[in-house]
Amino acid sequence: MDYVKFERISLKNHPELNERWVQDRIAADPSILGLGDVVLKDKERIQPRAGRLDILFQDAESNQRYEVEIQLGSTDESHIIRTIEYWDIERKRYPQYDHVAVIVAEDITSRFLNVISLFNGMIPIMAIQMNALKLENNIGLSFTTVVNQMSYGLIEEDEEVEETTDRSYWENRGSKKTVTMADQLLEIARKFDNQLELKYNKFYIGLAKQGHPQNFVIFRPKKGFMRFEPRLKNSPEIQELLEKAGLDIMDYDIRWGRYRIRLQPSDIDNNTAILTTVIEQAFKVSNE
Repeated sequence: MDYVKFERISLKNHPELNERWVQDRIAADPSILGLGDVVLKDKERIQPRAGRLDILFQDAESNQRYEVEIQLGSTDESHIIRTIEYWDIERKRYPQYDHVAVIVAEDITSRFLNVISLFNGMIPIMAIQMNALKLENNIGLSFTTVVNQMSYGLIEEDEEVEETTDRSYWENRGSKKTVTMADQLLEIARKFDNQLELKYNKFYIGLAKQGHPQNFVIFRPKKGFMRFEPRLKNSPEIQELLEKAGLDIMDYDIRWGRYRIRLQPSDIDNNTAILTTVIEQAFKVSNE
């Protein structure tokens, strides 16, 4: 391969390209923002007494929506306020969805990075920096997430008030067969830490090490299947790995950062290698 040098240009000062051009590029290929598998819901969406929302995306596999505002140049107060205002309008109009405010700008300054970070935690908000790159007569766009929506507290952080149960509770709620599946998956997890053990909580079966929660994977036995939830980033590579194995991916829980996979008893024996890879990756992420 030959090395080439791209020239970074300012879209705000460009004589021909403008915000609408950027909007059209993102709408035509939403994947460039790095929000996952999202589909275009609307552009220039009219807001009651509040202007127009640049772009509205919806996650293809969940009820997550993204209210996206684009700004050329540096972020400013009015842009942040407008982004939050549109997010608030949309979440009130459509409360059945989870909404995330997204700011896209060429320059997200340190001052406004701090302001955005202050909002994050109370408001699910993301800041994405956009770079326009030129090579001869070609122009491309590069997007980098500099502020992600704040992760919710990990399940184990709330376990001091979590009601513990025992194995018989889950055998009644699920079945002996599906609880045994948790034993099988525990044995896989012990390849990476042989001190792990099952911890029976009221709403899920987790993992623990010397009494301390290690919930990089959790299990929810049902009557006829097990819901297996590894904590991993939503990525095309993991999605493809699971789909090729024929595993039943229910969805990706953005709020908790977990895949939710429906496992039948036979799935563990038939896909031991794939499940080992998934558990190993979840283990590594938890220890980063």
